[in-house]
Amino acid sequence: MAARYIAVEGPIGVGKTTLARILAAHYGGRLILEQVEDNPFLGDFYKDRQRFAFQAQLFFLLSRVRQQIDLATGELIASHVITDYFFGKDRVFATLNLSPPELAMYGQVASLYEKNVPMPDLIIFLTAPPHVLMERIRQRDRAFEKQLDLDYLEDLCEAYARYFFDLNSDGGWARAPILVVNTEHVNFATQPEQSKYLIERIENVQPGTTYLVLAE
Repeated sequence: MAARYIAVEGPIGVGKTTLARILAAHYGGRLILEQVEDNPFLGDFYKDRQRFAFQAQLFFLLSRVRQQIDLATGELIASHVITDYFFGKDRVFATLNLSPPELAMYGQVASLYEKNVPMPDLIIFLTAPPHVLMERIRQRDRAFEKQLDLDYLEDLCEAYARYFFDLNSDGGWARAPILVVNTEHVNFATQPEQSKYLIERIENVQPGTTYLVLAE
């Protein structure tokens, strides 16, 4: 496999962690998961996004930085690494949730770290309609997500789409291949044939952005 470092990304409830676990098991690589439930501000954020957005965002930024610094110390040379997030997506949430003064301060902090963050060899961007994501979120029944609403998911999906559309364009931050996968009718945990097909596509991914729709 040419891609030694794969980042799986997408909006809340799309199946990032499930797919990351499957890929790590398949390739025998190190699995690095985003520390979502460790964020002490997340529950308050979903109750009052305007008040707690900056605290939640800064916690996530610093948590991701610590994980990425570990990757930059040479471990990528020794083994495959699979993450269930792409560091650059931190700005998606920041742009969506922070006020202009907060975003300016966040940008100053984030820019100190971004240039030292290792770039994945492949980014897998999972997508699904907001109403599908909402149903999946309800099914997994995380306490801190109970306040999450459909309007926020719609805004988030739109922000993700804009970000990944621009990511490999002129001036974009990333130069990694992007595999965009529509997962509306797919459950990787219960449909191993879909995971197998996706892995075949990963093995033959081309530079730029590739779109893939998985059927039921």
